[in-house]
Amino acid sequence: MQSLARRQRDCSGFFLNEFKRRTRTLSSSSSSSSSSSSSFLSNHSLTDDPDSSVLVEGNAGSRTVVLNRPSFLNALNTSMGSRLHKLYKSWEDNPDIGFVVMKGSGRSFCAGGDIVSLHDMAKKGNIEGCKEFFWTLYNFMYHVGTYLKPHVAILDGITMGGGAGVSIPGTFRVATNKTVFATPETLIGFHPDAGASFHLSHLPGYLGEYLALTGDRLNGVELVACGLATHYSLSANLSPIEECLRNLITDDPSVIETSLQKHSDLDYPDNASVIRRIEMLDKCFSYDTIEEIIVALESEAAKTNDGWCHSTLKKLELASPLSLKVALRSIREGRFQTLDQCLIREYRMSLQAVSGQISSDFCEGVRSRVLDKDFAPKWDPPSLEHVSQDMVDQYFSPLTALEPELDLPTKQREAFT
Repeated sequence: MQSLARRQRDCSGFFLNEFKRRTRTLSSSSSSSSSSSSSFLSNHSLTDDPDSSVLVEGNAGSRTVVLNRPSFLNALNTSMGSRLHKLYKSWEDNPDIGFVVMKGSGRSFCAGGDIVSLHDMAKKGNIEGCKEFFWTLYNFMYHVGTYLKPHVAILDGITMGGGAGVSIPGTFRVATNKTVFATPETLIGFHPDAGASFHLSHLPGYLGEYLALTGDRLNGVELVACGLATHYSLSANLSPIEECLRNLITDDPSVIETSLQKHSDLDYPDNASVIRRIEMLDKCFSYDTIEEIIVALESEAAKTNDGWCHSTLKKLELASPLSLKVALRSIREGRFQTLDQCLIREYRMSLQAVSGQISSDFCEGVRSRVLDKDFAPKWDPPSLEHVSQDMVDQYFSPLTALEPELDLPTKQREAFT
């Protein structure tokens, strides 16, 4: 692993607040108790009508799909993933459709997978439902990543976890001044999934490790700067872009690229951006273990009294110790894997997380930070020194010896590297 560190060194609280706001809004709109409100949230998540949760706009030579669960920040559930996959398959086979646009309704593009419904299924022992959730969504994400037609995702608003998983593998990603990107899974006892171990591991230097471990957010300008987005526009200027796309009749990516570039705005990360701190970030996050990364941050904080080092240490303290070790290994493995290999491995990891065989951190994290909102999760194991290598190894293994691997159509649709 040290050779990996040498090679990579030369490479160039929002999540919690949003879910707190979301569940608080639901609670205040109901006359029932907080426990009833949580039940309402879960039941609503599981019974959404997919036709109303995924809308379609027909255009001259394209289709626009709208993720339409604004009260839930357009969080993805199984039925949405299934409908999206069917729609994309039909459009791919239709010669009259040249490209596909994806956007979200309300103030979010997509906040990720519906973790409340996942928590609900896990607590009830409905592991088959969890399997269907991950199987359906990961297959759709792979379909986007191998799509035979150009794909444009308009990331106007919150773009987290699975929201990145259904957009970043596509051809074009338009970020705006309202974009908020994060992979905050370690804060809820999970791991960066939905292809995150692929796209984060390919970022400059050790930025991917930093984002995966801390759950820190990036804005739209920073997404373009690090390569996660391809174009940038002020949110107020999206209307001309969408109008232009609606009128385009083409399947040529270069034509779409020219149209997007014509309406793009130019901006640069400000001086406080983590993008400007890549040298310090690489110095601290290039180490092989979480413990070494923490020691490096503490050392730099002591020498420089750098506020960034102090705040980064606080972010790591909030995360599940097991999730930190698992996330670091996942990003390091993803650097040498294709998208399909990452998704297959992440499927194993996700099933381990929700099954509770190793730890109940996922259910505890969702309980603490989303449902009860006491923000005092009781992680198990409680500290890094209590996380054994056997626990981490098991996290990367199938649930049972007979557990099927995620089945992706790799022979028909070759993944990119």
